[in-house]
Amino acid sequence: MSDNESRRAFLKGTVAAAAAATLPSASEAQPALPAQPATQPNIVLYLADQFRWDFVGANGRNGSTQTPNIDALAARGKNFTQTVTNQPVCAPSRSVIFTSRYATETGVWHNGLALDKSLPTLAGELRKAGYSANLIGKWHLALENPAQGGSSGPVKADDRGGFLDLWEGANAIENTSHPYEGTIWDSDNQPIAYKDEYRVDFLTDRAERFLREKQSKPFFLFVSQLEPHQQNDMHQPIAPRGAAARYVNSTVPDDLRALPGTWQAQLPDYYGCIESIDQSVGRIRRVLEEEHLAENTIFVFLSDHGCHFMTRNQEYKRSTHNSSIRVPLIIDGPSFRGTQQVPELVGLIDLAPTLLEAAGLPVPPTWKGRSVLPLLNNPDARQHWPNEQLIQISESMTGRAVRTPDWTYCVADLSGNTKQPAARSYSEYQMYDQRADPNELVNLAGRKEYRVKADELREQLKRLLITAGEPEPEILPAKLYP
Repeated sequence: MSDNESRRAFLKGTVAAAAAATLPSASEAQPALPAQPATQPNIVLYLADQFRWDFVGANGRNGSTQTPNIDALAARGKNFTQTVTNQPVCAPSRSVIFTSRYATETGVWHNGLALDKSLPTLAGELRKAGYSANLIGKWHLALENPAQGGSSGPVKADDRGGFLDLWEGANAIENTSHPYEGTIWDSDNQPIAYKDEYRVDFLTDRAERFLREKQSKPFFLFVSQLEPHQQNDMHQPIAPRGAAARYVNSTVPDDLRALPGTWQAQLPDYYGCIESIDQSVGRIRRVLEEEHLAENTIFVFLSDHGCHFMTRNQEYKRSTHNSSIRVPLIIDGPSFRGTQQVPELVGLIDLAPTLLEAAGLPVPPTWKGRSVLPLLNNPDARQHWPNEQLIQISESMTGRAVRTPDWTYCVADLSGNTKQPAARSYSEYQMYDQRADPNELVNLAGRKEYRVKADELREQLKRLLITAGEPEPEILPAKLYP
């Protein structure tokens, strides 16, 4: 039997489904933060690429979703139900996650660019404090253009953003692998190939192998799955064999049902990918329990952006709609125990400072996000939380948006120039009332009865852009109903 076959035989097993629970709101729950553990907590950051927030069963919006393990995570810990990405495309969003800066500040304002090496990163700050920093899966923060010395495959050590211990990944794994075969690279950029095993399971195998090894120091492990993102050269998500058939005629989210797109053909595979990710989360949680690591490990489940299945533009994200920007964020472990839904609006820019504070470590003063820990047990902090997030859009258009609990207000460079990180002049493009129209089917931009609110949101957006380091732009009012 080969080493690969032996490993798969050892790892084979099923995950017991954990019962989902109905979660109280933050105003109903009154959890007390546990005392800081005697030793610094381990951190597992599990990212599923392009995973819509409403495909988590615990969020209660989709009757066909099968996510018992993620639901159990939400039942044990904190479910941040109004989380948005600050840049809804893979690489820019990841740059925001790891630097707590806006994508226009990180060097990665669109896909294919390299992260600014001068910026402090979450992995680097944790290593400075004695952690090991480890990655398994997709990175996407190194230069991709081969003519400029980049690669979608192996990643040089100084391009790894501080992940300088275990490294088993690829810069853009969708370009180096397929669902049942492909290659990642180790710390020495030696290939690790897999064949006849589903990609999610293969990466989970690697994570399990790491977690079963003796760790000499607290660890930060980033498990970065591609699924349920589409396979680029096949132009669709690919579920495990046989899984899509179980989801024919499943629930169609209301924001998709009303619009033409690819969802009719692709939702069954997307559902199957979601199921596979959930099983992977269950496996890793089980290993943490078996290795007696769970009590001192912060486990984070999130995505970098959502998926609108070509209903809003000519691809899958890169828009200001909830289907693009709303993402799951569930955290369990030290400082995050106790069932609680947190309804305040938070951004992925807030994650890194949250994790450093939970580990008892200082937050770099240059970071733009803020820790969400005060939202868990401090009514005053909830009352004074700003509840606004800046969204930057690239590639599909050069656009900016402010998202509040009640409104989305988006402006765009209508010249169509997407070869720039920002524009000096924008026009009002989209405005949605989140209370009356959560599926964002009625664009209110340009309507005179909403002029006062649009003016207010325009000034709010300008203020956020200045905070992000951008010059104050000209924003022209909409003259026609878009």
